[in-house]
Amino acid sequence: MPPSLTIPSPTFRRWVKYWLAWTAAGLFYITQAVMTRLAYNETVPWRKIVMGELAAMYICAAFTPAMLWLGRRWTLEQAFRWRHIALHFGASVVFALVSCALEVPVLVAIGLLPTLKTPASLARDFGILLSYDLHGAIARYWVVIGLQALFRSNHEARRREREALELKIHSSQLAEQLTSSQLSALKMQLHPHFLFNTLSAIMVLVRQQKGRQAETMLSRLSDLLRHTLDDVEAQEVPLWRELDFLRLYLSIEQVRFEDRLRVWIDAGPEVSDALVPHMALQPIVENAVRHGLGQSEEPVLIHVTASRVNSHLRLTVIDDGPGCSTPAFEKMGIGLTNTRNRLNRLYGAESTFSAENRVPQGVQVTITLPYHTAPEGEECA
Repeated sequence: MPPSLTIPSPTFRRWVKYWLAWTAAGLFYITQAVMTRLAYNETVPWRKIVMGELAAMYICAAFTPAMLWLGRRWTLEQAFRWRHIALHFGASVVFALVSCALEVPVLVAIGLLPTLKTPASLARDFGILLSYDLHGAIARYWVVIGLQALFRSNHEARRREREALELKIHSSQLAEQLTSSQLSALKMQLHPHFLFNTLSAIMVLVRQQKGRQAETMLSRLSDLLRHTLDDVEAQEVPLWRELDFLRLYLSIEQVRFEDRLRVWIDAGPEVSDALVPHMALQPIVENAVRHGLGQSEEPVLIHVTASRVNSHLRLTVIDDGPGCSTPAFEKMGIGLTNTRNRLNRLYGAESTFSAENRVPQGVQVTITLPYHTAPEGEECA
């Protein structure tokens, strides 16, 4: 069996990164020194330049973990950053002194300086090296601290963006849940309202001893309630299903009003799959029945049309009854008010709802909403 590969530890990988980073910095200084000598037609002492520059860089690599620790302890982004800057300045000077002190014996060891025989020669070489490399060592310390602050700031910015995105998604989900609950509440207001009116009509027939008509209405009401329960969770349904529901409702009303109520539904197959709010048309038609037939002894025609106008679906309900006594329709009932509110919740400014008297008589209610259909394989909910 082949030997298993050992994954290097995180500490080892960090040291490799430090070594590579400072090696790259050393190569930069090496090329700079070589280009300067070539520009002045001087001989290039390759060994002295390469080993001298890399020695300084690798001393910095050895102290990098300590620099990073100080950078985490005295961060430049905090409120006390001026105090921290002062502390870092002192630390950079100490680092420069220690770095130069270590560099002298290293350069002696690799043969770039004469062998140190007395403490006086050590101090002399340290002073000479310090005059050349003090500022460079301080600059290298600040490069490490600055890059650390830059990476930390970038990481913090990404974290805040991620948190902002998560908060936005969470807020969007909460808003969607709130809208859904509000729409469901509006629908639940429509159901008992519609049921109460229908049961009241049946009670009137019973009192008038019209038992056969009352039985027919109860039977059709049962079918209608079954239809309603199938879509109790749906906010939108295909138009063909909404019209089926409307026909059931009107069949109940036609039992009640017999020949006085005439119905004409005009919707072509090209719009049958368009999604509409569930029970959007029923309260409008119910309003036409109550105020049209209820205030007239003549037969009343209720005309329902659906058509596509560019990117919108237009639904109209027209009756030829006596019309509304208040042209502005200031006092809308529960049904019309809830329908308008649901349109606003579902589609916002992309939908319109208008009700107006017709000339010479009658009322027209018009709804426009964005034309859209359910994706294939998905049900409306």
